Formats: sequence, structure tokens, C-alpha cells
Amino acid sequence: MKYLNQNKFILYIALIIALGSSCKKGLDYENTGAINPKNVWTDSVLIKSYLNDVYSGLMPGWPLGSGANADEGINASGGNLSGFQRGIVDLVANATNLNYTNIDKTNYFMDQVRDLPESVINPNTKNRLIGEAKFWRAWTYWGMVSSVGGVPLILKTQNGNDVNSLKVARSKTSECVAQIIKDLDEAAAVLPPNYSGVDYGRINRAAALGFKARVLLWYASPLFNPSNDQVRWANAYNAAKAAVQAADAAGFGLFADYKLIWYSRNKEHIMTRQYYYPDSYMNFNAIRPLPFTNGNTNTDQPILPLLIAYPKRDGSPMQFDKNQLSNAAYNQQFLTDFYTNRDDRFYATIWCGGTVYPTPDVNTIGMTAPRSRTYWQAWTWKASATPSTVLPEKNTTLFSGISPLVQNGDENGVTGFFQRKGLDTLIDRAALVGVAAGAKSWFSPMRYAELLLMLAETANETGNSNEAVTALSSIRKRAGIAAGVSGKYGITATSQPDLRTAIMNERQVELAFEGFRFNDLRRWRRYDILNTQTTRRGLFLMLNKGEALPGNTDNIMTAAVRAKFSAVIVENLDKTASANQTYNLDLNHWFNALHPTQISAEPDQLPQNKEWGGPFDPLQ
Repeated sequence: MKYLNQNKFILYIALIIALGSSCKKGLDYENTGAINPKNVWTDSVLIKSYLNDVYSGLMPGWPLGSGANADEGINASGGNLSGFQRGIVDLVANATNLNYTNIDKTNYFMDQVRDLPESVINPNTKNRLIGEAKFWRAWTYWGMVSSVGGVPLILKTQNGNDVNSLKVARSKTSECVAQIIKDLDEAAAVLPPNYSGVDYGRINRAAALGFKARVLLWYASPLFNPSNDQVRWANAYNAAKAAVQAADAAGFGLFADYKLIWYSRNKEHIMTRQYYYPDSYMNFNAIRPLPFTNGNTNTDQPILPLLIAYPKRDGSPMQFDKNQLSNAAYNQQFLTDFYTNRDDRFYATIWCGGTVYPTPDVNTIGMTAPRSRTYWQAWTWKASATPSTVLPEKNTTLFSGISPLVQNGDENGVTGFFQRKGLDTLIDRAALVGVAAGAKSWFSPMRYAELLLMLAETANETGNSNEAVTALSSIRKRAGIAAGVSGKYGITATSQPDLRTAIMNERQVELAFEGFRFNDLRRWRRYDILNTQTTRRGLFLMLNKGEALPGNTDNIMTAAVRAKFSAVIVENLDKTASANQTYNLDLNHWFNALHPTQISAEPDQLPQNKEWGGPFDPLQ
């Protein structure tokens, strides 16, 4: 396998650093216009900047649009299920290209730094930076291993002049996992508990141990462990417990207000990507409804499974029976519970049509002051339509949107609900484009709640059900759920299978739109959950025939306003005149293929996976 030419790479990095630092004092180089790459390893600032480049490329950001990969959301106007979701198995479309760029960077970094003298860099700092590099090497390897199984293990800088040394065969999955865990253990041993000041956000001990727990959780799960080897579950449990203990000791914990996790430095963030203007910002226009956005819209619109997944405030599940929606009393009680009786995470994650949109836009739908008017993402029956509470598809010949913007050529979203989680509520639509674009909310690729969820899952699988319930209870308490007489915050499961289901459900709502759901379904080998749903369903808020259109001071949270509406289920949001898309995920392909072009370059070193006609077994 061919890898990045290190001399060219480090010269490029050095030049970039020099351009960004040319005005700083203390940088004394022979020729700042043509830096000798070796000078990077004589200055602790440039050494750290090299590693910062790795951070920049690997620290995940908000996974906008990922909700459509599973049963969280839908993008655009529907009709866009992927081929894989529809059961189309294709060697190229479902292939992974092995990219060693960041492995190459981290190996080279460690090889260059390891023997530097104290006169260049403090030994403790050197060890810490090597620990950070080992974390990112483990992170990168796991990204490949979790997709295809074992990959070639390259742990030192390659010599581009020695062609034979570049040919490295796939290692077994078990060997790769062992190396990943070794890197993370060694990283945790030298990383500090936490950081402050300018170093806030760098990889800490809890992150290394938390990622170790995540890797071992996957390795114990049915995807990699179909025989349910209990030793793997015990290893994952011990790792999760150690991660929680390390996080507790470092001052991490559940941040009190779920909806505010994303807007400040706080104890929830084990790992964090900080967005700030002008150096590192992002644009949330894709998840905003049309009148409040600029340049993009209608991404990650919540669909029925997620809408129903959030429990009520007493911790009991949201009751939903589409066959009873035609009963007016049932329908109204459902709407009342749906809108007014959910746990705090529902309102922090999902914006509902018929409520005030939380950004400071004015001069939109009659707003004269920020957040002063209700925005109606809802529907009304057309005069010729016969009302029904269950519709086979989104048939716009039967109904139309009641947003006043529809009359001006804009359109309703496809579901009437939008992602609220992470939205920067301090900027209006004018600040979403050009030089002013500057959404500042942060993303947490690993947060304390995930550590508790991993502890709960591994505790349940190892017979420690009380510990699992305690971990879940902490999360549900933060969500505003009442403790109840049992003190278990609505958790009624007593058997291992029932508690397993409860943990699955808790992960679905706690981590919604954070990029976990599809990976969880794959890890559990539970694509059948999607296939059983058959289609992506929507919940429409439909104005009853004969009722006057609501005004922009009416609000669906008010009982009198709610009485004018009914809940209507749309059975297939992806059914159009030209398409009738349904879930049909293949249950015989759980690992990606290696891309044929990479195999053709080195067929002896890169055997294809068994699921794709090759001899390599990802389970070994």
C-alpha cells in the first residue's frame, strides 16, 4: 500500500504554520519563506501545531443529515431512501476505501517526537502529546475496523524507498482490536484528567478510557460477537466502569440542563468540537424551516419512530395506536400527551410546528419582535377531500400546508417537525450566509451520558441489572422524568431482555441526531427494526374541516387551539408518483466490502470479506 510522502507533507504543514505565525515573536528561522522541515521538530509550538492538524481532521462535527440513515429523520421532500436501505447490495456502493493518511501522520509524529531532548520539549508534554497521537491512531483504526473488520496494521513511519515494506497484509480483527486497546491504555496512562484555558478540548484521560469502552462494547455486541462470548462483555463492563470512574474523578458529569449542553464549556463534554467565528464555525441552515433559513432547509426532519420514542413525564412510554386515531377522544388525548406531557429531551431535540421558533428572526410571518409569533408547520384538508386519520402517502391533492409562507411560494417541511438539538438560537437567517455565518454551538462526540449508557448496557449483559437501572435512572432524572413510587424513573423492566430493550430505547432518545442510531442498529444486528417499520412514517398535525385557520398568536400547546386539530398518520413519506420506497435492508451483509480498486492493487495483501465473496473473516 502506498502512503503519503512524509517530507512533502511536513514541509506543507511547516509552511502553513509559518504563514499563520509569521507575526509572532520568538519564531527565529533561517528563512521563513522556505522552512526546513527539520525545524518543526526543534520548536515545541510547531510540534503541537502539527498535532493540532490531526485534531482538525479527525474531531467529528455535527452529523447533520445522518438522521435519515435510520429511523430518526428524513431529508428534503422524501423519496430518497438509499439503495442499501431498500435492499440493494452493491460491491462498489457498499465498499470502504482504507485511508491511512492520519495513521501516517500520527506514526510520523510519534517517530519524530519520541527521542527529542528536554531542551526542545518538556518530557511530560512530550509524553502527553504522544498519548494524544496514540488516541487518534486508535480512533482512525477503529473507524476502519468497525466498517470492514481487520485491516493492515502499520505502527511506524514507512520508508517510501523500500517498496516491499509498503506491502502490509490485513491483520485479524482481534489483532487490530488488541492494538487499539493497547494504544488507548498507553494514552490514558499519560493523559491528564482534564484541561482548561487554551488546551480545553484536547484529548483527556476520560476520553481515552471512554473510547476504549466504546470499542469493547462494539466488540462484545452481536456484530462482532454472535456467540455472545461473556468474556468480551466482562471486558466491556470493566472498561465502561473505569471510564465513568475516571470521568467522575476529573469533575465530569451530567450537565443539569439538557437543552443547554451544546452552548458552553461544561462538565458533560468528554470530547468536544468547539465552533466559533471566524476560525471554526458551521452553518445550521439545513435543519431550520424555510422562513427562518437561508440557502438550505428540510434536513433531519423527525419522523414517527423518533417522535413516539420519548417517554411521558412520568417515565411511561408514549401510547400510540393508529387504529384508535379515528376515535376523537383518543386522538385529542394523544395530542395532549404528545405536545404537553413529554420529557425535557423531546422539547430540547425537536421543534414542533404550531409553536414559536426559537431564533431571533423578525419581519417573518408578521414578527415585529424576536420570537413573537407562532409558526404553523401544519396542514388543512382541501374542500374536496374526505378526512382520514391514516393516509397511505403524502398526497397533496388532499391537503395543503397552512403556513402563510406557502402562499408566497415557500413550502412546508415534509413532516412538520425539525431538529432543535444544537441549533444556535442567537442568530437569525441573515447570519447564515457569507462572512456573517457564525453558528457557535458545539458538538460533543463523546459526552458523560454516553458513558452511563455504555455502563448500563454492559452491566445488564453481565448480570448487574441494578447497576444498569441506576445508570439509566440518572439520565432519566436529568430529563425531568418523575422518580415515581418505585424510584426508578419509569423503568419497569426486570428481566435482562426487557432491560436490554429499555437501554436501546434510552440510547435512541438521549443520543438522537448525534450520529449513533444507525451504528447502534448495526452493532446490535437489528436492521429488522427498520424492516419491520416497512416505511418512513410521518405524524401530521391536521386542521379539522370547518375550523378557521389558526393565527400567529395561537399555539398548539393551548388546549383550545389543540382541539381544532387531529393527529393524522402518513404511512409512507417516500411514496410519490414515481417511487414507492420501503425498508428492505439485507440481513446477510453487516460489514462493508473492501473497495475493488484497492484489492486489485494488492490482491495478496487485501483479501475481500466473506460476505462479499472473499476469504477474509471479520469475526476472527
